[in-house]
Amino acid sequence: MGIFKIEGGVTLKGEITPQGAKNEALQILCAILLTPEKVTINNIPDIIDINKLITLLGNLGVKIQKNGAGSYTFQADDVNVNYLETDAFKKEGGALRGSIMIVGPLLARFGKGYIPKPGGDKIGRRRLDTHFEGFINLGAKFRYNKEEHFYGVEAPEGLIGADMLLDEASVTGTANIVMAAVLAKGTTTIYNAACEPYLQQLCKMMNAMGANVSGIGSNLLTIEGVENLGGCTHRILPDMIEIGSWIGLAAMTRSEITIKDVSWENLGLIPNVFRKLGITLEKRGDDIYIPAHTDGYQVKTDIDGSILTISDAPWPGFTPDLLSIVIVVATQCKGDVLIHQKMFESRLFFVDKLIDMGAKIILCDPHRAVVIGHDFKSRLKATTMSSPDIRAGISLLIAALSANGTSTIQNIEQIDRGYERIDERLRAIGAKIVRA
Repeated sequence: MGIFKIEGGVTLKGEITPQGAKNEALQILCAILLTPEKVTINNIPDIIDINKLITLLGNLGVKIQKNGAGSYTFQADDVNVNYLETDAFKKEGGALRGSIMIVGPLLARFGKGYIPKPGGDKIGRRRLDTHFEGFINLGAKFRYNKEEHFYGVEAPEGLIGADMLLDEASVTGTANIVMAAVLAKGTTTIYNAACEPYLQQLCKMMNAMGANVSGIGSNLLTIEGVENLGGCTHRILPDMIEIGSWIGLAAMTRSEITIKDVSWENLGLIPNVFRKLGITLEKRGDDIYIPAHTDGYQVKTDIDGSILTISDAPWPGFTPDLLSIVIVVATQCKGDVLIHQKMFESRLFFVDKLIDMGAKIILCDPHRAVVIGHDFKSRLKATTMSSPDIRAGISLLIAALSANGTSTIQNIEQIDRGYERIDERLRAIGAKIVRA
């Protein structure tokens, strides 16, 4: 396993460009299975999870051509659906959370889709009920092998449009159901649909392929089924989670950093939440400029003076993927913050590593933590730690970059799953980080 050696306490300076959005790419790559025609996708991040999915598509028989950095052309005109029932697929599909989203397009186009229990971050239970209830509503038959944890849906006669109310606004669940519904007969309505920018991107891409999806950006989607879809060219948005990570990095290292080409209109509440922590963000065209916070940053209390609470919620609420970053940033603020992680019951457990570094954090329960800010009067201490998941991993990396001394982070493959060449890009703005 690889490690990062990080010399902390170094002030950074310069420009950094966010990679393409991991969570959008996982959806978009699965959607290429909806058509036998060529689909070109640009701004694909070069990270472990995405590369695993591209390999999986290749093993399914998809023709893959790399056009250049971040650009691929795919053609799914000779898909081997039988591969889904092989031991190789059961192992491969089980290693990647995003593999669940191949089921919708395969079911729509070939009448069947199978998947082993998907892997991914160990951040608590991540239910799949919404996906399969949606497929059942469209007329698919569901089966589950408990011994092998293997899911299957079949609709040999094709899918039929239906009205449905999702039990939760699941992003991947909505994406999977929409991809199935675009080739179903008749009209499908999905209420309580997720409306994240990445889901909007998926719908816009499918419309460019000839689908008929309306209500994009709202929680009520209407899909008029079509007989087939064609090819298109699509560009993936910048990764909002990485943008939030760089904001946190700038604040914790008190560095002057410009984040380039962030697509401000797709950031939602992210800038406002960091401003509540006292961080200065300037909009310069489509860039974010963050000045060096040499005097620290003051948390804003609620109107009645009560402690600031930051919690996650479905879009347009604050994304849960950035709460780990917020916790780290709050360790050096002026003031106190209550973090309420509602969606996953194991995501806050990494704070014990921050406590070992000297952070003042009270873990109230699996979902809530109170962070008492140091105001840089007491710096975090360097330590040796292991990255438990993607988002906790990047948070610990930011903590290490701000700490006194040299830290070691183990299990950095977790960070590489979601962040492209992160050590190279950090060194370009002055960070002292070595991969070993």
